[in-house]
Amino acid sequence: MTPHVHLCLVLHNHQPIGNFDGVFEQSYQDSYLPFLEVFEPYEALQISLHTSGPLMMWLADRHPEYLDRIRLLVEAGRIEIIGGPQYEPILTMLPSRDRIGQIQSYSRWLQRTVGVTPGGMWTPERVWESSLTADVVDAGMHYTVLDDYHFKAAGLKNEDLTSYYLVEDQGRLLRIFPGSEHLRYTIPFRPVDETISYLHDVANRHPGAVMTFGDDGEKFGTWPDTKAHVYDQGWLRSFFDALTENQEWLHTVSLAEAIHRVPAAGKAYLPDCSYREMTEWSLPVEAQETLEDVTHSLEKSPEWSRLETFVRGGFWRNFKTKYEETNEMYARMMYVSDRLAKAEEAGLDAGVIAEARDHLYRGQCNCPYWHGAFGGIYLPHLRNAVFEHLIAADTILEQLEGTASSAIATAADYDFDGHQEVRLSNEDMVLWFDPACGGRMYEWDLRNLNHNLLATLQRRPEAYHRKVLAGPGAGDGDVASIHDRVVFKQEGLDECVQYDRYPRKSMMDHFFDNEATLESVMSGDSLERGDFVELPFEAKLRRGGDRVQVQMRRDGNAWGVPITITKAVTICQDSDTMSVAYLLENLPPGRPLHFAIEWNFAGLPSGADDRYFSDADGNQLGQLGETIDLPNTRGLSLSDRWLDVDVDLKCDRDSGIWAFPIQTVSQSEAGFELVHQSVCVMPHWIVQADAEGRWAVRIDVSTRCGKSEELATHRMFAEQTNN
Repeated sequence: MTPHVHLCLVLHNHQPIGNFDGVFEQSYQDSYLPFLEVFEPYEALQISLHTSGPLMMWLADRHPEYLDRIRLLVEAGRIEIIGGPQYEPILTMLPSRDRIGQIQSYSRWLQRTVGVTPGGMWTPERVWESSLTADVVDAGMHYTVLDDYHFKAAGLKNEDLTSYYLVEDQGRLLRIFPGSEHLRYTIPFRPVDETISYLHDVANRHPGAVMTFGDDGEKFGTWPDTKAHVYDQGWLRSFFDALTENQEWLHTVSLAEAIHRVPAAGKAYLPDCSYREMTEWSLPVEAQETLEDVTHSLEKSPEWSRLETFVRGGFWRNFKTKYEETNEMYARMMYVSDRLAKAEEAGLDAGVIAEARDHLYRGQCNCPYWHGAFGGIYLPHLRNAVFEHLIAADTILEQLEGTASSAIATAADYDFDGHQEVRLSNEDMVLWFDPACGGRMYEWDLRNLNHNLLATLQRRPEAYHRKVLAGPGAGDGDVASIHDRVVFKQEGLDECVQYDRYPRKSMMDHFFDNEATLESVMSGDSLERGDFVELPFEAKLRRGGDRVQVQMRRDGNAWGVPITITKAVTICQDSDTMSVAYLLENLPPGRPLHFAIEWNFAGLPSGADDRYFSDADGNQLGQLGETIDLPNTRGLSLSDRWLDVDVDLKCDRDSGIWAFPIQTVSQSEAGFELVHQSVCVMPHWIVQADAEGRWAVRIDVSTRCGKSEELATHRMFAEQTNN
C-alpha cells in the first residue's frame, strides 16, 4: 500500500454559560473568525467543527453572518458539524435522562438553525465512563473523540492507535477516535514541519492510518501569545499550506469521511478516564504534588517510555470531594433534575416544564464544577450563573406545583453525605442548613434575583501554589502551552496565598481569645477555642401558621468548658427577612468569653463605588473589598446597586462587627491572579453570663431585592394555572 495517512482535525470551540459578553466577542475576533478566514481558501481541506451550545447560540444572535459562512462550507463538504450535549456538561455527573436530553436538544437546535443533524459528538473535557456508551448511542450519536491517553490506560500502545475503535455497552456500539496527545502539543506550538514529519513517519510505518487532533479552538488566537503566533506570524497559513502541498499522501478529512474510508481497528473497552492533565488535576493536592514530582524524576529514565502508560492520575468525580463547593452545585442540580422528572411524571404543563428544563441544562455547564489550568470553580461569575439557572428552574417548578407562596420546611440528605440537611423556603428565599457540620447555612437563594448569597469558595492549597511561591516564568519555547506558562497578573501574589480552616459559609460559631483582633482573625492567626464550627448539632423542624423554623442545638465546649448553643432560624410566608435567635447556656460565671458568628456573602464584588458597606444609620463606609471594624454597633448593610440588592444585618444588642474580603490566588488562562470571592461579616461580643449562666442575641437579616420581571411572569402564570 502506498504510504499515506488520514488526518482528522477536530476543533472544539466553547464559551461557558455566564461568561462575560466581552470574552465571547474577544474570542470571536481573536480565534473563531480569523481561523475561518484563513481556512476558507484551502478547498482541499476538511475539518470537523464542534461549537458548544452557549457559544453557538451567542453566534446566532450576535454574528449570524459567521453561521452563514459555516453553512456554505458545510454544503461544500469542507466542514462537518459535530454535536454534543447542548450546554457542555460533564456527562458522567448527569442522570441518564439528562445526558440523552442534552444531546438530543442540541441536535434539534442544530437542525433548526444550521440545517444539520450531527452524527458525531464532542465529549466535554473527554471525561469518559463506560456507561456513557448506551446513552450516547440512544441519543442518536455514532462516534466521538477521546484522547489516546484513554486507550493507553486500557493497555494499547501508540502503534495500535492508528484508527478509531468500536466500544460496546448493553449491545450498543460507538466509534471512538483516539486524539493524539503528541499533536495536541505540537499544534500550534511547534514549527509546522515537526507535525508534517511526524505524520510522514506514521504514514510510512502504518499506511492508511487515521490520526486525530482534537482540541480547543481557542488555542488558535485566544490563548496567551497565540494570536500573534498563529495569525500575525502566519503559523496557521503555513500549516494549511503544508497540508495542501502534501495532500497526495496526507489526506485531511472529517471524522465522518474517515469512517467512510477506513474500517475500525477493532473493539476496545476503555476505563473511566479523561485527558492526562485532567486526571492530575482531580487528585488531592498532596497526591497531585507527588505525581508531579515522581513524573519529573522518571522522565529522565530510559525506562520512562515503557512506564509512562502506567502512571495515572485520578478520577473526575473526585472533584466533588476535592471541592466541597462542587458537590454543593452538583447536589443542587440533582435536586432540580429529580424535581423536574417528577413534574413530568405528574403530567404538569409541558411548556413550563420545557422552560425549567432549559434552565436546568444551562445549570449543568461543566466549567465551574472543576479546576485545572483555567479559572473554573474559582470564577465567581461562572458559579453564580450555574446557581442562577438552577434557582430559576426550581422556582418555576415550585410555582407550577403551587407551593412557592407557602413557608415550607423539609429535611433530607440533599448533598449525599449520609446526613440530613434542612431546607426552609418561602416566596422570597430558600435557605439550606447542614446540622451535621456546625449547623451552618450553606446556601441562601434569593428568588427575586436567582442568586445564591452563599456561592462562596474556601481558600485551600493548590498544587500550583508552589509555582506562585517560586515566582513567574515564561515556560519553554517561543510560545508556551497554557499548561507550561507561569505568569503573574499582579505583583505580590506570594504574600496573598492564605488558607481557610473551614468553608466560608454562614452561622458558623467561633470562640476566640478575648484579645483577638480583626487582623488576627483575617490572617487566620486567631485560634479556634470552641468545637462548634464543624461538629454536629441536633436539629428540629417547627411549623406553625405562616412560619417555619429550624432549631439546632449542640452541647459542646469552649476552652474545655461545657457550653450549650441553641440557634433557631425562622422565616415567615411573606417576608424577605430571616430571624436568627442564639442562646448560650451553662456559661461559666464571672468569665468573659469572646464569641463570634461568621456570615459570608458572595456575588457582591469589590472594587466599585456602587458596591458598598453602610452602618446602622445609613452612612456609607466604603467599598465591599475594604475592611471594617465597628465597635458598639447594632448593624451593617451590604449594597450592590448592579445586582440591585441590599443585605441588612441587625442585632438586638450592641455588637462589634468585623468585615473583610475573602480573596483567592488561582490559575487562569492568562496567568495567576487574585480573585475576590466573598465578604466575611462577623458580629462578635465579649459574652458575660447572666445569673442563670445564659446569654442571648437575635440577628435579623433582610434582603431587599429588585423584582425580576421573569419571576413575576412565572408567578402570574402559576396563579392562573392553579386557579
